[in-house]
Amino acid sequence: MNCLNKLKPLASSAGMLSRTYAFKSDLKIKWVRPEKIPCYKPQKSGDLHPMRPIAGSELLKDFQNSKELESADDTVRAMFSLENNRRREMLENFKEEMVKRVQRHELDYGSVEAKLGLMTAQIRSLQEVMEKFPRQSAAKVHLKELIDKRKRFLRYLRRWDYRRFEYVLEKLDLVYKPYPTHFHWITRKDSLRKLTDIHCDGIKSTRLQSYRELLESQQLDFLAKKLANLEFIRKEQMECKVPVTVTVEQIQAVKKQYEELKEKRKLLEEKTHEEE
Repeated sequence: MNCLNKLKPLASSAGMLSRTYAFKSDLKIKWVRPEKIPCYKPQKSGDLHPMRPIAGSELLKDFQNSKELESADDTVRAMFSLENNRRREMLENFKEEMVKRVQRHELDYGSVEAKLGLMTAQIRSLQEVMEKFPRQSAAKVHLKELIDKRKRFLRYLRRWDYRRFEYVLEKLDLVYKPYPTHFHWITRKDSLRKLTDIHCDGIKSTRLQSYRELLESQQLDFLAKKLANLEFIRKEQMECKVPVTVTVEQIQAVKKQYEELKEKRKLLEEKTHEEE
């Protein structure tokens, strides 16, 4: 019992030394863990537009220039249209369209640009499949491999021919998103530290701005007082016959600054009145 009585003053003194100020929890900062975006999503892969909807009345790729189908019956044409065939045939049309956007000539299917167009068509087709069937692991793996392969091709093209690299990005509606230089986990502690720094910088900038506005509001009175003091000092020095330290040029410079600021304030007030 005596030991407990001896510890009471120590506990009270320890409570007096406890920190009760500036906890991060006191600040109005809320951190929400960012939503995880899979790497095959367009936001991560860099595809700005999805696969375009192809009209079902379009003919198959191998029969688009057929003269016989131009004069054929509607039933025969329907047999060779995309709506009555497999989705793979529609993908072939889309591949051909994407390759023709960037190919160097009509028979170019092996250049870096043509391969990028082909891979982009496959990626957008697989992204459409993953939106409907997100549990298809085989399509997901194949899509990841294609995105990584396209990034390697874009990195190569960016290094050796930057003009062509920009041309390909524009024609295929892509954004180049390279791999990060270093990897770091998104943790609550680091994110709160960054948010606190941003919050403190905002407070500092607002206070500095308000102090600047206060000084600018007092600037006209300060210049008037400075001009009067300079004239008084010069007059006193001339009457006392001591070396004059205030020149006429200094007085004229302050007077000019005062008149310019006064005119500027006048114009600003007139402008605000007109706006009102």
